[in-house]
Formats: sequence, C-alpha cells, structure tokens
Amino acid sequence: MPETPLLLLSLTSGALDVQAVIRRAEDEAGSGRHGAVAVFIGNVRGENLGRRVVELHYDAYEPLALNAFGIIAAEAGEAWPGVAVAIRHRVGRVAIGDASIVIAAASPHRAEAFQACRYVIERVKQIAPVWKREIFEGGEAWIEGATADPSDAAARKAAYERACG
Repeated sequence: MPETPLLLLSLTSGALDVQAVIRRAEDEAGSGRHGAVAVFIGNVRGENLGRRVVELHYDAYEPLALNAFGIIAAEAGEAWPGVAVAIRHRVGRVAIGDASIVIAAASPHRAEAFQACRYVIERVKQIAPVWKREIFEGGEAWIEGATADPSDAAARKAAYERACG
C-alpha cells in the first residue's frame, strides 16, 4: 500500500508518528479551542492467548475502514461537542512493540478528551473493517475483527458506557 498523507482519518503501511497524529487533532480542533489532548497508542503484544507472538499483519478494506473512522469521529463529536479526533491505523506487517493504531482526541477539557479517546478505540474495535493475522511460534491465525453494524444503537451505547465508566 502506498504511503498516504496524514489525514484526519487514515491508514498507512509506515510507522506511526504519534506527534503528527496529535498535531492533526489539535489542528482540527482549532487554535485555542482545546485545553487537553488524550492519546491512545495500541502496541503489538509479544504474547496472546498463551502463545509467543512473532509479528502481526493488518489488513483493511480502505474505503470502508475510512468510512467507519468518519462515522466514529462524527459520533464522538456529537457526544462531546468541541472534540476533534484523529485516527491513524497501520496495515501490513507490524513488529512486536510497534504501534498499530494511534488515536488523539483534542478537547476544551480533559474529561471529554479522555472519554472521546476511549470511545473511539472501542468503536474501532466494534465496526472498523480492519483484521489482523497473528504469526506466533508454531503457526498463525486470523483474529476476528469488527462484527457490529455501525448503526447498531446497542453497540454504540456499550462503547459509550465503557468510555464513560
């Protein structure tokens, strides 16, 4: 997959630049409108289900993944007015310890930034068509990806409840 510019919502085969994602959320929020930026970085674990993981490969259907990211960002904006969200997800081979996703939520206040950031990762896991193939010692397996319908109100409510504790 060719390298894509750092859009507000994007996929890339390259390493993730956390600071660039933060700047992108801040730019979207507008100068002086945000007092907080919360960041989530999802890193590839070296162990899963008792197996030593060697590497992961992420795959996505880009048009639908970007559409899902847009839905999620809009939902976050509705739930927390003034919040701006940037999402950047890796595709392709991702080594142990490398970041697979970076989410930044810029907000006027810290509580909303934290809640929106948590909400976004919960919804990405629910509805974004991004799948991972786990390579582990002795084999490999596809790990089930998103299963919820983006319009499923119950799934959206569950993500909101996890985000808000």
